[in-house]
Amino acid sequence: MVREILIWPDPILKQKARPVAKVDDKVRALVKDMFETMYAAEGVGLAAPQVGVLQRIIVLDTRPQQPDSKPLAMINPEFVALEGETTYTEGCLSIPGEAEDVDRAAFATVRYLDEDGQEQTLRCDGLLAIAVQHETDHLDGTVFVDHVSSLKRGLIRKRMLKHKASRDQGTPASA
Repeated sequence: MVREILIWPDPILKQKARPVAKVDDKVRALVKDMFETMYAAEGVGLAAPQVGVLQRIIVLDTRPQQPDSKPLAMINPEFVALEGETTYTEGCLSIPGEAEDVDRAAFATVRYLDEDGQEQTLRCDGLLAIAVQHETDHLDGTVFVDHVSSLKRGLIRKRMLKHKASRDQGTPASA
């Protein structure tokens, strides 16, 4: 089921997500919905808070830019190591039409539970390293515009409020 993606500055996006106590069928159903929602929006990552669920779950699929990667669901992800530095122009499904340069670690090693509740550790690079950091930020109530200047953030906030209002009224943002 495709779920509605919250638009920043929705207050839910500023809240910290709770750890998942047990990976069960309810969690797996949410993961399935999150993948469907992410693909419908043509994204490469999505965090549960973006669909209004304050649980520490992210889904990622960077195959469009990293063909050797595979779709991943990470439950209770935590960084084991962050290495190097890179700057990447990021966008966000909760901040449609906007993109800004964000400084991130070039490599990220993440420990998480998979959909079977098994602990995994993965070293990520390229877009996957960026995406896992971006989506994990969502779990802590941070969006990518929190990494840019307050002036840029204020301008983007105004555009998102207008976008959200037009979406809620069912009219195009440019109308």
